[in-house]
Amino acid sequence: MNKPNMHYAELKDSYLFYNISQKIKAYLAEHEGTHLYRMGIGDVSRPLCDEVIKALHGAVDDQAVQETFHGYMPEPGAPFLRKTIADYYASRGVKLAEDEVFVSSGASDELGDILDLFDRENSALVIEPAYPAYVDANIIAGRKIVHLPAGRENRFLPEPSEDAVADIIYICSPNNPTGAVFNKTQLKAWVDFANAHGSVILFDAAYEAFIEDETLPRSIFEIEGARTCAIEICSLSKTAGFTGTRLGYTVIPKDLERMGLKFNDMWVRNRTTKTNGVSYIIQRGGAAVFTPEGRRQIMENIRYYKNNARILTDTLDELGIWYTGGKNAPYVWMQCPNGLKSWELFDLLLNKIQVVGTPGEGFGACGEGYFRFSSFGSVEDTTEAARRIKELFK
Repeated sequence: MNKPNMHYAELKDSYLFYNISQKIKAYLAEHEGTHLYRMGIGDVSRPLCDEVIKALHGAVDDQAVQETFHGYMPEPGAPFLRKTIADYYASRGVKLAEDEVFVSSGASDELGDILDLFDRENSALVIEPAYPAYVDANIIAGRKIVHLPAGRENRFLPEPSEDAVADIIYICSPNNPTGAVFNKTQLKAWVDFANAHGSVILFDAAYEAFIEDETLPRSIFEIEGARTCAIEICSLSKTAGFTGTRLGYTVIPKDLERMGLKFNDMWVRNRTTKTNGVSYIIQRGGAAVFTPEGRRQIMENIRYYKNNARILTDTLDELGIWYTGGKNAPYVWMQCPNGLKSWELFDLLLNKIQVVGTPGEGFGACGEGYFRFSSFGSVEDTTEAARRIKELFK
């Protein structure tokens, strides 16, 4: 008899954003034609920058000519893009070998696939509130999950604890959903902790481009000791608007090994077994992100989104509502006013002022009482949403 993976039965009934979409669908069915001010799901709204579009068009033209046509790409990534990404790290003082960089179809895909490197008996530490996929991917794999709660008392940046030891440690900085960013001292404590316990940190750096404070680390490999305990997973989705184009990259140092097996070698074997690589066209577009002109253009979009975050945080400051994030991240994580629970606030905002955000409870139990706003919408919608929030709570 075929036995399915029974761990799927341990998952919550539905995914956070599915619940939100169902509530929105029901509201619009009763209020046809109503405009909603959507600041919930973290999808970008600005188009790809001109430099990327030019590169994509050029790559399409390459595919029409015999001499420049490309079929299958190397599974770990095209050499031109791996070198470009390694050079990008070098410009920030992080030295990587080109073959320590792996091109992926995006951080979300990679965060699930990378678990192939770990035995199912390994435990996973999730700092909560957390991106729901961290928990769900490990439930599906049948792993024990260690939950480390964070809160306002530590600005959602907890220290490692001997009461919460695990083989795999998830760290997201800048954090989704809280927007909090670990400083170098805080991150060094986690690196030392991982090395002391033989743990491996999965460092989600999808939002590193939003860090404007130069004292804050944008890569875990800025921290001494990280090469023996960390894997870094990055994305061009929020950095350069690739949510619909799908491209990311993962850094696995050759120094990272356990029980005589090198994780870099293991990942080469995994990718050459399970993938046919990312398309030539998309990789050419990705390489354009790291050119001087590409960097200038994508920073214009990032500044646009960060201005939206400033509009939101200025409103919360005026209302006296506590929050974190917004400055070095695209998310604003606010405490629910007037003692509201997070889903209660969601319903209030949707029904009273047509504003959509994300309830904190969806990111873990300690997210209850908090609410996330995304800054990835238009400045017009963000400005109007902020005005409506101010009117509702003033």
